[in-house]
Amino acid sequence: MTTLNAITDLKNRIHHSIIGQEPVIDKLIIGLLANGNLLLEGLPGLAKTRAVKSMAKNLAAGLSRIQFTPDLLPSDITGTEIYHSVGGKDLLEFQPGPIFSNLILADEINRAPAKVQAALLEAMEERQVTVAGKTHKMEPLFMVLATQNPIEQEGTYPLPEAQMDRFLMHVRIGYPDDEEELEVIRLVRGELNDNEKNDFQPLSQDVVFNARDEINEIYSSENIERYIVALISATRYPGKYGEKLKQWLAVGASPRGSLALDKCSRVHAWFNNRDHVTPDDVRAVVHDCLRHRLILSYEASADNITADQVIDEIIRLVAIA
Repeated sequence: MTTLNAITDLKNRIHHSIIGQEPVIDKLIIGLLANGNLLLEGLPGLAKTRAVKSMAKNLAAGLSRIQFTPDLLPSDITGTEIYHSVGGKDLLEFQPGPIFSNLILADEINRAPAKVQAALLEAMEERQVTVAGKTHKMEPLFMVLATQNPIEQEGTYPLPEAQMDRFLMHVRIGYPDDEEELEVIRLVRGELNDNEKNDFQPLSQDVVFNARDEINEIYSSENIERYIVALISATRYPGKYGEKLKQWLAVGASPRGSLALDKCSRVHAWFNNRDHVTPDDVRAVVHDCLRHRLILSYEASADNITADQVIDEIIRLVAIA
């Protein structure tokens, strides 16, 4: 079995337990292969947590679920040093927190205060945690999958722009259609009635690392690179592309936006069995890579203009080199 076939099999396994959210599953796989962190946003009950658990179940990887609450402390995530006595000697030993796993489900991340959110920053960006002056490395396969609810903003702490920028993609999850919801009912009913154990072999982490090596070999031409740069530039200097875009945008995307587009477009090309990136690959991931990196103006908010609408306009205005 080729690496692509193995990853496709992983996607299909996840799809068996998640109905009506195929685009979300695709983004989970893209984030995994691009070695990035994802922010999943959707209303309650739309299978955000279930999707992450399903990926961990079908991948030979550890899963830590952290329920973010207002009383959570940074040490509850990173771990802390504890005293204990051995042979009459007092020793200080580091007790790892739940962040030391492969897949980290940060559930309702906006429920915790800023100091707790900040505890994730070093782990997400540097893949390490520093406690009491000592640095502890994360696992080679490490991914933060944070969820947040777009409603019920009372008692929440919105993520600061600096932390939002550290997420490779911001994935929005919508309602399933009527037929898909019918399948959801039958799926859950079948799971409750099915007491048999599934004897399947989880996918080895080595397959993910092999896939990443193959993705690094995907060719991205200079025209594609210039197209990516032009898309990012349009968010920073919107006045060059028209008065309407200039009125909508207050702050554009950082260089992390360019890097995210480059990584994710190459993963998308690889996943579609191509050895080179096309403009369609870039456009397929641009909304998820940029929607959380744009700060809209007051005029845009007053006119109910969303980040996705701004990105649509940028795609329309920016020519392919």
